[in-house]
Amino acid sequence: MKRDGALESLWQSEVEMYGDGSAGQKTDYDIVITGAGITGVSTAFSLQNKGFECLIVEASNIGFGTTGGTTAHLNNFFDASYDEMIRDFGLEKAKLLAHAAREALEIISQNITDYGIECDYSARTGYLFSLDEEQEKILDDLVEGSRQVGIGMNETDKNPFGIPCTKIVEIPDQAQFHPLKYIKGLLSEYMNSGGMIVEGCRVTGVEKKENHLVVSTTKGNIVCNHLVYATHLPPGKNIMHFRNAPYRSYVLALKLKNNNYPQALGYDLFEPYHYYRSHTIDGEEDLIAGGEDHKTGDIENTDECFEKLKDYVDQYFDIERVAYKWSSQFYEPADGLPYIGHLPGSPENVYCATGYSGNGMIFGTLAAKTLSDLITTGDSMYKDLFAPSRVKPVAGFSNVVKEGADVFKHLVFDKFMVERLQTLANLEKDEGKLINYEGSLVAVYKDRNGINHILESACTHLQCTVKWNREEKSWDCPCHGSRFGIDGEILTGPAVKKLKNVGTPEDSERLDLG
Repeated sequence: MKRDGALESLWQSEVEMYGDGSAGQKTDYDIVITGAGITGVSTAFSLQNKGFECLIVEASNIGFGTTGGTTAHLNNFFDASYDEMIRDFGLEKAKLLAHAAREALEIISQNITDYGIECDYSARTGYLFSLDEEQEKILDDLVEGSRQVGIGMNETDKNPFGIPCTKIVEIPDQAQFHPLKYIKGLLSEYMNSGGMIVEGCRVTGVEKKENHLVVSTTKGNIVCNHLVYATHLPPGKNIMHFRNAPYRSYVLALKLKNNNYPQALGYDLFEPYHYYRSHTIDGEEDLIAGGEDHKTGDIENTDECFEKLKDYVDQYFDIERVAYKWSSQFYEPADGLPYIGHLPGSPENVYCATGYSGNGMIFGTLAAKTLSDLITTGDSMYKDLFAPSRVKPVAGFSNVVKEGADVFKHLVFDKFMVERLQTLANLEKDEGKLINYEGSLVAVYKDRNGINHILESACTHLQCTVKWNREEKSWDCPCHGSRFGIDGEILTGPAVKKLKNVGTPEDSERLDLG
């Protein structure tokens, strides 16, 4: 199974191939779902079971994006804590969010039981720990907010991770699973119910014609009544691009010398925080540790992020070796809650689901529940809570300003600076760099064979300048998170057009690129 980067995740090692169902020659459906991660597959599965005729359209293969790179913690608490939710949205909405979290966990567990999905599902206790007095105050507030909404957190002397801390609390009834096995199981049931999927096909837009939607794709048009964008940011230009910020997170799968793998989920309270769990595949156990998050495109030497993570974890665990390392993309919403529902500015039957922060497995499942209810009945108990059109001036306003300013910086400041680059840089093998040539900025990667791959440097979404990601071998847009391979092909949207190849191997000699 391929994913959106050069590094292999632990989950890819388990399953190499998935079914590649085809939509055949049929071009009209009740519902088109674009994206085959946990949101897309769960939504299609739910709607197909309600009697709709559904088609999943996936640009690459299932699990290609964030679902293939998640660490698959299943929690009833979130990156935006309940005390923050109470402060920003009020106690009743915070209680509704807690109810939603519990429902998502129940849906996952019930699907696994009802359909016999073998996905290494395991109940776990979660642990939050503070490492200094400042974190302890944050933890106390977090625990109090959780208790107010009915999520039990209890101080304990247990410490499965052995990390010295000032205070630790346990949260029962959490869980974990193998994310790709889970969505593969759902996909199989979806297809057994008559659902269709086409892979290697990208949705590029939609427009309303008479009483139907016409969805444009790279393999032709599809007519439908409803369209669900299960792709994080939808393609094109819409307000979701300015209410979500793309981030990268880094993960290591580690072998321990003492085989002392914690059978729990763990989180510290740094900003960004570190998170831990273990997983066994074919009798081989790994400690999965993540963290070192940063805004997409802000760091080129991403190998340093892996080194920082390893150095930190090495303080507390007896590491034998790194078995796998990978990074993954997630989207931070402006106010802490995801955006699930009608896509503002689009026809009424076009929906989106994005802004999951680091809680994609739960919010992806909730998106399926919410969107399925909206499409089936026109309403959902979570409609207002997750409404993409919501306006909350207090909660998230500073984040909107911050991220908006950051986008402006990359749109204008980067271009302003690179215009002052006057010299070509010699490239080492396996190195990527932005190079100014006769007033034009180009993105150049020299592969291990010494061949230069020369691309336009402006992201095809909104013309931000892409940045090189050394470890994943990709060109990443710091504005809205689009990512491109060394050949210019799209790895991550919202871009729908590849980066133009402006040079051939012969051009590398003409441009004197080293």
